[in-house]
Amino acid sequence: MILFEMIDYDTLRVIWWALLGVLLIGFALTDGFDMGVGALLPFVAKTDVERRVVINTVGPVWEGNQVWFILGGGAIFAAWPPLYAVSFSGFYLAMFVVLAAFIVRPVAFKYRSKREGATWRERWDWALFAGGAVPAIIFGVAVGNVLLGVPFHLTEDLMPMYNGSFYGKFLGLLRPFALLAGVVSFSMLLMHGAAWLTLKTEGVIAARARRIGTVAGMVTAGGYALAGLWLAVGIDGFALVNEVVPAGPSNPLYSEVSREGSWLVAYAARPWIIVAPVMGFLGIALAVMGLRAGREVSTLLWSKMAITGIIASVGLTMFPFILPSTVNPDASLTVWDASSSHQTLFIMLVCALIFMPLILVYTAWVYRVLWGKVTETDVTEHADTLY
Repeated sequence: MILFEMIDYDTLRVIWWALLGVLLIGFALTDGFDMGVGALLPFVAKTDVERRVVINTVGPVWEGNQVWFILGGGAIFAAWPPLYAVSFSGFYLAMFVVLAAFIVRPVAFKYRSKREGATWRERWDWALFAGGAVPAIIFGVAVGNVLLGVPFHLTEDLMPMYNGSFYGKFLGLLRPFALLAGVVSFSMLLMHGAAWLTLKTEGVIAARARRIGTVAGMVTAGGYALAGLWLAVGIDGFALVNEVVPAGPSNPLYSEVSREGSWLVAYAARPWIIVAPVMGFLGIALAVMGLRAGREVSTLLWSKMAITGIIASVGLTMFPFILPSTVNPDASLTVWDASSSHQTLFIMLVCALIFMPLILVYTAWVYRVLWGKVTETDVTEHADTLY
């Protein structure tokens, strides 16, 4: 009770905003290379044995890596209920496509090697490609739409309402800037998957991964720079007009929001956040150099730094906004008006402080046990036990 009284409401809101970012970054760092490897599968591996090698680099860890996705979704549901309600209703079809891809992926892992037929296995290989590429692109498109603003408004009882038809909401997500964000996300995870493959494979597979990863890294850097320029000169930002009481009620309609200027004015108000895009560009450059030089562990670490910087730059640039509205800017969701209650956030924080270290320790132990390269000999000698 004493600790509860010590941590005020606004501090808890900022903590959970940061924790949500940590969970999303954790998902991108772990399951991100799984998606990247899946998307690379048809291009870095030509024979059946080579493809089994690639699949088994992520086979033991992909299920554990998806825990971060579940944690992120759970955090949105419990800590930011209005965000959950508005985003999931507006992005429903996109979420369904992602869910379908995530359902197909484990089925492909389990069924692919159950039969010897080349056609059978090739179809499941392309299913693994879709299971990696589709979520990578859609997540990026979703982030691009968040930066652009989403066409929703809130009724007096805070019911989210969207403009356009059911299917129009999905097609409306495919705006040019959002598609650029999808390209950045896809190429970023291709680079990350390539970095993982250089660590876990050898020979021709690793060589192909290095070549593709190098190109993907360059595309990521170019797309990220273009997106920043586009935000600076072509997209209006959002700003709070009235003085928001951080400890006030979670009712977005109490805020007054204007749409003017640029998102990048945040760097004038909080110059320290420049560290995020610097991490992004520097991480990409060092990862590409590592791929070209054939370095392994450091390349993966630089790739992780790039992903951390890119994702963090979005959240830090938008703060305190979480989901802006283009139809009624006053309905935009912010850190100060879209959270659960003070008590709920505190109880969740206690649970997070208990369970997140356990997850991190377990994850570190799994990767330590499974350290080492997957070779063609491993696959051929253990054909009945590996994917």
